[in-house]
Amino acid sequence: MWDQQEIANQIEILNGKQAPDLIITNATYLHSIYKKWVEGNIWVSGDRIVYAGSRMPATTDGAEIVNAENKKIVPGYIEPHVHPFQLYNPETFAEYAGRVGTTTFLSDNLTFFINLGNEKAFKIINQLNELPFSFYWWARFDSQTVLREEKELFNLESIAEWLKREDVLMGGELTGWPRLLNGDVDMMNALMAAKKAGKKIEGHFPGASERTLARMKLIGADGDHEAMTVDEVEARLLQGYAVTLRHSSIRPDLPDLLKGIVDKELNVFDHLMMTTDGSTPSFHTDGVMDKCIRAAIEAGVDPIDAYLMASYNVARYYGIDDRHGMIATGRFATFNFIENEMNPVPTDVLSKGKWLLRDKQPIKPFQAVDWSIIPAFELNFDLDEKDFDFQYSVGIKMVNDVITKPYEVTIDRSAETLSEDHDECYLMLIDRNGKWRVNTFIKGFANRIQGFASSYSNTGDIILLGKDRKEMLHAFNEMKRMSGGMVLTENGRVVEALSLPIGGGLSEEKVDVLIDQERALKKALKDRGYGHGDAVYTFLFLQSTHLPYVRVTQSGLYQVMKNEWIIPANER
Repeated sequence: MWDQQEIANQIEILNGKQAPDLIITNATYLHSIYKKWVEGNIWVSGDRIVYAGSRMPATTDGAEIVNAENKKIVPGYIEPHVHPFQLYNPETFAEYAGRVGTTTFLSDNLTFFINLGNEKAFKIINQLNELPFSFYWWARFDSQTVLREEKELFNLESIAEWLKREDVLMGGELTGWPRLLNGDVDMMNALMAAKKAGKKIEGHFPGASERTLARMKLIGADGDHEAMTVDEVEARLLQGYAVTLRHSSIRPDLPDLLKGIVDKELNVFDHLMMTTDGSTPSFHTDGVMDKCIRAAIEAGVDPIDAYLMASYNVARYYGIDDRHGMIATGRFATFNFIENEMNPVPTDVLSKGKWLLRDKQPIKPFQAVDWSIIPAFELNFDLDEKDFDFQYSVGIKMVNDVITKPYEVTIDRSAETLSEDHDECYLMLIDRNGKWRVNTFIKGFANRIQGFASSYSNTGDIILLGKDRKEMLHAFNEMKRMSGGMVLTENGRVVEALSLPIGGGLSEEKVDVLIDQERALKKALKDRGYGHGDAVYTFLFLQSTHLPYVRVTQSGLYQVMKNEWIIPANER
């Protein structure tokens, strides 16, 4: 925020004693309260709008003056539900998103919380706050998997340290909501602490019944982003939820949802938001929140409503509309210049008073975050043939990219190499410290993958998969050599590799480069039989117990709905 001296200087500008840093003249801009286009001039001092209206400042000496004639100006876009760890990292994602107008992010803290501890996490967040973007955060209450030390990690004291931060706006998302309904005291205490701290609570209720929605509302949930049909949108609104509509790499639901809302003539757009929900890099080839706005306009939503769903609605809901979502006095100087209201891709982007894009050309990157705070991915153990012991006859069958069921393994479990005539592969989850492993099979992933290794996973542990045990070991050794990443091997050579040197889970590359790398890896997997939508999400969600029906976790193969262990983890 702004200190007394900054505010005094800003008032001096209004008093005509000082000039603004930037003056936008002949501006036609979207006013979020009037919900209409207004004309005037915008004065900016540092990162703040000091005036927006018809007047010009008394002095303009030294000010940058930009004539906005023939353009329109809209508030900077807000991504209200981002997982900024999908191969990219928060900094590179923000830089990429900022070039297309998305400059404010409400971000998942799970990766930081699990892997770093609060002190290191806060050091990185504080560095991110020095960049010309606006980062806000969630405080997670559970790991969305089964961790061996979950209770020690997700303790109220650690969660409370996040809740004390002004840049933490939300508790959740509540992937572990059944635990709340079953009376989990620790999780309820965390939720109550968040409510007392004035934070919103975000649900995660796919397919929830009216009864479940009502019960979770009583417990304290404020919003939900899991509506997959128009009926589910209506059910949530009826129970008083804020509804965020999703357009992601595994659930591209937004166009159909909005078309259904328009067709039903539901006048609810003031209560809706939109999200890309942590999509993998290549989904963002054609944008971030601009992509959602475009989908809304194409579905028949009034353009003004479309822009506000990606700006003011979010800011108002999370109580940050004194800083964001509106082009008006006192807010951050964060807005996008567009050629016309039907095209949300900006020609120029200003974020917290800094130009990110001028005349469609990116401004050079800003100072980088010190990612060395995150410990390097270094494996101090080796695998040998004794680790490749697949004695159990129960495996994981893929229904789609992320939904899995248990199945009975009938093939020869002792073979060094599995036939390509079927789509069953060996699957291992290995502790990144080498203390345990879980060995099973996966059916429906692909039929021609010899060896694959990934340090990218829900918990940072290692996933090995393939038909050939020697090639799986080869992939593991290559992944170890490159200090983290995803590696596909075949016939003694590396077919594709994607380096993830930041803690074994995040890339250092710009998102443009990462998109090409991800596409190459996905194509190689598809060429070898992967037939689902998003292989990166498959690896991420193999451990995620908020999804049915069977997951591989640190403690073994777990049947979610029955709360039963099918295969135990083996100590090494």
